[in-house]
Amino acid sequence: MNPPADIQPLTPSPASRPEGRWAALWADLREAVRGTQQDFTQGSLGRAIVLLSVPTVLEMSMESLFGIVDVFWVASLGPDAVAAVGLTEGLLTLIFAAAMGLCMGTTAMVARRFGEKDHVGAGVAAVQSILLGLLISLPVGLAGILFTPQLFRLMGASPEVVATGSIFGAIMLGGNATIFLLFLINAIFRGAGDAVSAMRALWIGNAVNLLLDPCLIFGWGPFPEMGVTGNAIATNIGRGIGVLYQVSVLYRGRSRLVIRREQLRVDWPVLRRLLRVSLSGMFQFLIPMASYLVLVRIVAMFGSAALAGYTIALRIIIVAILPSWGMCNAAATLVGQNLGAQKPDRAEKSVWTIGFYNMIFLCGVAVIFIIFAEPMIQFFTQDSAVVTFGIDCLRLVSYGYGFYAYGMVLVQAFNGAGDTDTPTIINVFCYWLFQLPLAYALALPFGLGAHGVFLAITVAESVLALVSIFFFRLGRWKEQKI
Repeated sequence: MNPPADIQPLTPSPASRPEGRWAALWADLREAVRGTQQDFTQGSLGRAIVLLSVPTVLEMSMESLFGIVDVFWVASLGPDAVAAVGLTEGLLTLIFAAAMGLCMGTTAMVARRFGEKDHVGAGVAAVQSILLGLLISLPVGLAGILFTPQLFRLMGASPEVVATGSIFGAIMLGGNATIFLLFLINAIFRGAGDAVSAMRALWIGNAVNLLLDPCLIFGWGPFPEMGVTGNAIATNIGRGIGVLYQVSVLYRGRSRLVIRREQLRVDWPVLRRLLRVSLSGMFQFLIPMASYLVLVRIVAMFGSAALAGYTIALRIIIVAILPSWGMCNAAATLVGQNLGAQKPDRAEKSVWTIGFYNMIFLCGVAVIFIIFAEPMIQFFTQDSAVVTFGIDCLRLVSYGYGFYAYGMVLVQAFNGAGDTDTPTIINVFCYWLFQLPLAYALALPFGLGAHGVFLAITVAESVLALVSIFFFRLGRWKEQKI
């Protein structure tokens, strides 16, 4: 099938003189933010990276801003509220694993169809992804609503934390459909190369969340004071509005991918292929998420201050990593579309280029975190015990950022190719067979406490990056069929 007439070959911007290069870069940045109809399988690779990365980095930057403001408001409610949020996020990791696994399969399949110029097939794959997301989210939401207090106790929460955060947890778990849909439809946009629509959806959802958060937590204006429960309500409302925007874009044909009425059906062959790729992706993300749950359980053994410090530090860490995921998602799109266009060398070159840019960025972030760890943690809390644990976690994890940079990009490259099996195997080894035993041994038998857990995270993530480089160089991902 021929591509739509408005999708044009990716041509380099004119830049014969230095001032011309700056003008070209500025033009590319404006096009990246406004949206583009360029074909990413040909033309300037550097320009393709800019056009795909910039809106996704901006999207993730808004998510980072939300993470900072969110934990700032919650931290003012005390360590028990922060611990409740940390435990809920631990439970939500299981949902994130399923959602992200399905996202990987979705992005890979949609990108491959776009590279093949089969835009109708891309729309069919998108519909199957949304159907799967809804089928998974409904029973999970019901279980969360009914059993959140029991789950909190199972994870070692104190009676105070259970009392403070059970309603918060039930609302967050019960509203998980908004997580699935927000993630999945953005994965559809990215696979199609429409990073701008994904950016706008998350900006709209998080902007609503940012406005509602303090109003519902503290009872500003006409709103009731709901404490940490208000945070959950604000989050679900914001995500829901973001999903409504996504649906309107797809339905009204304002994206590179348009879903027609005749595509709103179950396509069993496509559904089975998507499920096959996504199941491995779900397990791939489930592994580190489940590992995170165990790490939270180990840290919780050392008290609410340790858990609160760990939670705050991780929020700050995610602030840095989320923009990096913008570049990683660009790698997944370029790999999928260029493999579909039978250009594996261009796909590989894009991965190494993005990995280098990501390393430069994260190394700079690491320097800032190591030097300014104390004031950054103190921005969220003045509790001396929480601050001590938070500083220790933030600095130790930052030491591995140079390795994380390449590891993140390579994992997304595998997924963009539809090779979700390789990173799954790597994750089993690096997280379950290496990180968890190391964390337990350092924390308890060696007597390092929570410090041992933080150290294990850095070591395991660095090993994962090195192993990923080895398998990527083997090149088997280029032969993946989806």
